[in-house]
Amino acid sequence: MTSRVIATAGHVDHGKSTLVRALTGMEPDRLAEERRRGLTIDLGFAWTRLPSGTDLAFVDVPGHERFVTTMLAGAGPVPTVLVVVAADEGWMPQSREHLDAIDALGVPRGLLVITRCDLLDPEPAREDALAEIATSSLGTVGVVEVCAPRGQGLDALRAALDDLVASVPEPDPAADVRLWVDRAFTIRGAGTVVTGTLGAGTIRVGDELELGGRTVHVRGLQSLGEPVPSVTGVARVAVNLRGVPREQVARGDALLTPGAWLAPAEFDVALRGVRGAELGPLPREVVLHVGSAAVAVRVRPLGPGYARLRPSRPLPLRIGDRAVLRDPGRRAVVAGLEVLDVLPPVLRRRGAAARRAAELAEPGAGTAEVELGRRGIVREADLVAMGVPRAEIDAVPAVRADGWLVAPARARAGVSAIVAAVRDHDAAEPLEPGLPLEAARRCADLPTTGVVTAVLAAAQAGGVVPQLRDGRVHLGRGRGLPERVRAAMEELRADLVAHPFRAPEADRLAELGLGPRELAALVRAGELIAIADGVVLLPDAPDRAVEVLRGIGGGFTLSEARQALGTTRRVAVPLVEHLARTGRTVREDDVTHRLRDEA
Repeated sequence: MTSRVIATAGHVDHGKSTLVRALTGMEPDRLAEERRRGLTIDLGFAWTRLPSGTDLAFVDVPGHERFVTTMLAGAGPVPTVLVVVAADEGWMPQSREHLDAIDALGVPRGLLVITRCDLLDPEPAREDALAEIATSSLGTVGVVEVCAPRGQGLDALRAALDDLVASVPEPDPAADVRLWVDRAFTIRGAGTVVTGTLGAGTIRVGDELELGGRTVHVRGLQSLGEPVPSVTGVARVAVNLRGVPREQVARGDALLTPGAWLAPAEFDVALRGVRGAELGPLPREVVLHVGSAAVAVRVRPLGPGYARLRPSRPLPLRIGDRAVLRDPGRRAVVAGLEVLDVLPPVLRRRGAAARRAAELAEPGAGTAEVELGRRGIVREADLVAMGVPRAEIDAVPAVRADGWLVAPARARAGVSAIVAAVRDHDAAEPLEPGLPLEAARRCADLPTTGVVTAVLAAAQAGGVVPQLRDGRVHLGRGRGLPERVRAAMEELRADLVAHPFRAPEADRLAELGLGPRELAALVRAGELIAIADGVVLLPDAPDRAVEVLRGIGGGFTLSEARQALGTTRRVAVPLVEHLARTGRTVREDDVTHRLRDEA
C-alpha cells in the first residue's frame, strides 16, 4: 500500500486541527492541555486512506508564533504542505511566517484550503492567499473551500489530496536512512520509542542504526498505528529501540544508516532571501532549522549569497539539503539555504573567503566531477556520504586505489612532484638511485602508497617516465647512476654477454672500480642480479641457464650443470640454488635436479 505524508501550515485558530480531525476521524491534539485550551502547542499526528487507496499521514503543526520552532520540526522533513487559511480572518501574520519557512525549505508541492467558509465569503481570503503563495516555492497551487464541522467540501479535498500526493516522486527505497526524530517516549514493557517522517530508504526490524555516534538496534516498527516488519519512505514511522534510555534521545536527533553520513563541524551554504526578498546582513548567530533539529549556528560570510556555518553540535548533512535560518530575537525567518559543501577547505589566507564564494558560485555543486575537481583527492565513501550520486562517482574520470579517487590534474601534479624528488634524491645519493615509495608518497602528498602506485601506473599509460621497481621510484632504467659506474657497467656487460655464466672475480671488479656499494646500486637499478654475495650476472642469466640445461635432457647433477654452463663451482652452486628457489627446477634426490616443466 502506498503511503504519503503531508504537514499543515497556517495561522493559529484557523482550523488546521479541526480539518485533520474531520478528514481522519482521529484527534491530532495529543495533550490534555491542548484539548482543554483548544490550542495546538505540540505536533499532532493522524492518518486516513484516500479514495485511491493511498494512506496519507498528517503532521499537524501549531500555529501560534511562540511555537514556530515546533512547526519547523514537524514540517522540515515533509515534502508536501497543506496551507490552511480561515475565510473569516484571511491572511494573517503566522500565515506569512509559515509560508516564509515553507519557501526557505524549498517545499515544491502544496494545497490551499480555505476553512470556515460558512462564516464569510471565501473569495477575498482565497485571492489574498493565492497571491502570497505564488511568491513562494509552492508557486501555483490548487484550492479547496471547506466547512470542516459540517463536512462540506471534504470529498473534494480528499480528491485534491489524492492528486497532490500522486505527483510526489517515488523516493529511493535503497537510499541511506536519515530519520529526524520529532518525538521520543517510553512504553512500559517495550522501552524507548522514537517517531519521525522517513523521507527515503528503508528501515527493517533488526536493523542496526546510528544515533548520536552510537549503534542502536531496531526492536520493532509501527506505521500508521500498525506493527510492520519494514517501512519505506515517505512514511510516518515509530521505531522501538532496544537498550536506549529515553533521556539519551530527543527531538532533533537523527537515526542514520551507520557510517553513511558526515557530521561536519562546519559547512558552506548558498543563502537566499525569503520569497524573492533581497537578502540582508545576517546576525553573527542565528538558529538553523533542518529536519526536526533547531541548532544555534555561527555565521561567517564568504561573499554575497554565501556563508560558512558552524553549528553548536554536529548535524548529519548532505549537499543539496535545504534548511531555514531564523532570528529568534526578531521572531522571523531571515533566509533559506542550500548546503553546498560538508567538507569545506580551511580558509587561512587573506582573500580566501572571497575566493571560496566565487568557487561555490560555479555551477555543478554536488556533482562528482566538480567535487573531485575541487578537492583533487577524496575518499570515495566521503563523496557518497556528501550526497554525490553513486552512478556519477563510478563514471567520473579518476585514478582509483585503496578507496581513494584522484582527479587527473591532481595525479599529474603528484607525478611531477615525484619526478623532481627522484632527481634530487639521485643527485644526492648516486649509488642508491630511486626514491623509496613512502618518500614518494610524502613528497606528492598522497594518502597511501597504494595510491602512489596507481598514480604512477596511470602515468606510465600516458608515456611518462617514472617507474616503480623493488619499492623505489626510478627515472628510467639505470638513470641516476654516476657516469663512472655506468661506464664500468658497460664493460662488465660486454664480459657477461660473451660469457653469461662467468661471474666477474674480485680482481676484475676492483679493476672496474665496482665495490659492494656500486654493485648494490647496479642491482637496485635492474642492471645486474646478485645470486650470492659478490656473485653477479646479467638479469637474463637465469632464463638463459634454463635453456642451456634443457639441452642436457632429463635430470642433471651440479657437476653436469657446471660443465654445461661453462662456469665454476663458485657460480654454479648459487645459480642452481637460485633456479630452485625461483621455481624453475626441482630436486629428484640428493644429487639430481630436473627442470620443473620436465618433471
